[in-house]
Amino acid sequence: MDSDRPLHQPEYCIDTLRDDLSADQFREWYRERQYRRNIENGTPFFNEYGYIPEPERHTPSKLLQCHRKIFYRQHNAPAERPDPDGVFWFGNRFEEDILFPYLQDVTCELDWYVCNSIWIDFTAEVDDVEVRIKGATDPVIVDSDATPVLPTEAKTKESLDSLNSPSEHHLAQLHAYLAGLSEKYDIKLSSGTLVYGSRKSLEVKFFDVEFDEDFWNETVLKWARKHTQYRSNDELPPSNPEQHWECQFCEYRERCGKGEAEQNNMGVSGFLSGFRGYPREKVVEYLEADPDAKLTPTLAQQFPRLAAEYEVAVWKCDKCSSAVEPDLIEDSKDPLCPVCADRGDLSHLSLSSAGDLA
Repeated sequence: MDSDRPLHQPEYCIDTLRDDLSADQFREWYRERQYRRNIENGTPFFNEYGYIPEPERHTPSKLLQCHRKIFYRQHNAPAERPDPDGVFWFGNRFEEDILFPYLQDVTCELDWYVCNSIWIDFTAEVDDVEVRIKGATDPVIVDSDATPVLPTEAKTKESLDSLNSPSEHHLAQLHAYLAGLSEKYDIKLSSGTLVYGSRKSLEVKFFDVEFDEDFWNETVLKWARKHTQYRSNDELPPSNPEQHWECQFCEYRERCGKGEAEQNNMGVSGFLSGFRGYPREKVVEYLEADPDAKLTPTLAQQFPRLAAEYEVAVWKCDKCSSAVEPDLIEDSKDPLCPVCADRGDLSHLSLSSAGDLA
């Protein structure tokens, strides 16, 4: 050992540590952790950029939500908001650290047990269209033979002050658990429990839910049938959400035409021209998922390092076929061709990466 070398280098270590403690490092660490957990949970396909589920497949948590939002999400359209990982994290902690131990304590005197999650995968035929519902439940109370007795669904909200009844899409999710578990274990589960927890106060509310055949068949399964048809026909669903609040929190608000980007009924492919609201991680996800994807000139200016790594779309005039450099364009939302303008003609430019699903 070199006796002249100090055993500890506190200043150097602190500087290195400070360099490592950064928002970029945290995001990379969090993504890697989620990547490993998807493998551990038996869902490695969630790690695949560009994974598109089959048209007939539906997950319980997406039932009865806006058809267009789910359509965009299933086709991996570039999202305009970062993932609400903090909300998801709290939801997981509420379920695993609070609800699960509580259920264990309540059921132990009945000689029942609690299963953290059970996988369901079943099909149903609705007016000659087959739909498939596949996903994992929340905690399920089971008997000593591990047969389900009472499935639960846990949700968190900022506050429970105005919550007087369960949300319809949460009821649909719990109904999917009841139907799927009944088929899987060849039993008839007729009831479940919805549990809401407040992210502010940890106040909870419980709702007993009875399986409603009419709601399941006429509302939930018909929603799934309609969505399967949209997917099978490559038809962009209408922009009429099932719930009034969905547009406010939607990650495709601008693409759908409900924001300020002046878009209307845009399909699933490509970034919005002139839009600067994309989170960097969502830009990278989309570029990695689609080998034909290109940065818009606006995003190339916003993320120059990405522009050096990925292809950038250029403005092209459909009338004179001119390619126009981005720095010649002042209005990137609805630009005019400067070549045609010099000739006294008005012609709009389009990006070379256009080609959306109509």
